[in-house]
Amino acid sequence: MTSRRTALMLLLCALTTRADHMADLIVVRKAKRELVLLREGKALRRYLVALGRTPAGAKRRQGDGKTPEGEYTITGRNKHSSYHRSLRISYPNEEDKARARRTGVSAGGDIMIHGLPNGMGRIGAAHRQADWTEGCIAVTNDEIEEIWKLVPDGTPIRIEP
Repeated sequence: MTSRRTALMLLLCALTTRADHMADLIVVRKAKRELVLLREGKALRRYLVALGRTPAGAKRRQGDGKTPEGEYTITGRNKHSSYHRSLRISYPNEEDKARARRTGVSAGGDIMIHGLPNGMGRIGAAHRQADWTEGCIAVTNDEIEEIWKLVPDGTPIRIEP
């Protein structure tokens, strides 16, 4: 009986500790090429990132090579991504869609936080020497593995200029 109680207490402690270390907000600062995971306003982790190939300014249309700016959420994940795992960002939001309609263009979509292209993991941190995505936020494969574990679906993400 005591060993069952001890095992149950250890399991509850492990679950509580894990929940306490999960991010409740992601902030991306495009100008700093930085992604920060936060929990209750305190930084848990910081990562340097590569952005869309033309990162200045907010994404306005499909194919512009820009990373969006605004308030979004993490809506899903793909462990079979072409980019060693990916977390889906809820771009375009209603504001993005309305702006695209007003200008007669497609807002685009498929914006992710992702690792490196499959088979290219050896590049590692060197990928950050240039912005190279179509509008996504890229980290190393080790970093996306860590982010994957710390960021639950539904987590808000704020992408700043």
